[in-house]
Amino acid sequence: MEQTSLYIEALIFSSEQSLRVEEIAYCLQAALEIDVSAERINESIAIIQKYSDENFAIELIKVNNGYQFLTKKVFHPVINLLQAQRSKKKLSQAALETLAIIAYKQPATKTDIEQIRGVNCDYSIQKLLEKELIAIVGKSEAVGKPILYGTSNLFMDYFGINNIEELPHIKELTDTSNSIGDVAE
Repeated sequence: MEQTSLYIEALIFSSEQSLRVEEIAYCLQAALEIDVSAERINESIAIIQKYSDENFAIELIKVNNGYQFLTKKVFHPVINLLQAQRSKKKLSQAALETLAIIAYKQPATKTDIEQIRGVNCDYSIQKLLEKELIAIVGKSEAVGKPILYGTSNLFMDYFGINNIEELPHIKELTDTSNSIGDVAE
């Protein structure tokens, strides 16, 4: 494997979040003073696909329009046990509800979220901001210019999606098996 490919592999491996081709090119230019085209980076990423071999526990995955090393699904039960022990980062039900509202409604104000949930959401928003799953994306033109919230790139990494359109549609999430009578469309 050529030296540039090794640098690219090291960059992706050391990144906690997915790394886009543009970010890789910038790092190589800034640190090594070499210009590497997006095409060359993509060729190196193809070489790094050696991790798809069954002898490796990790694989290179495209997430959020970038690349990240993740453990293969076969190892998830063992990894889940480790994560259960480290559940300090687990999201509460209130935080998950707040995050879902922001993801589907974004950009959303605190008032929008509270009207849907029916309760104060200050704490949930604060925790989601601390965990960097949401971000402030601007201010509304409404009276008082309330802050607008949207999902962050870390949200995409956290849920393993490339864009918001990959979220399940609301219709897919509704369960009508317990309803009585006909459902009007």
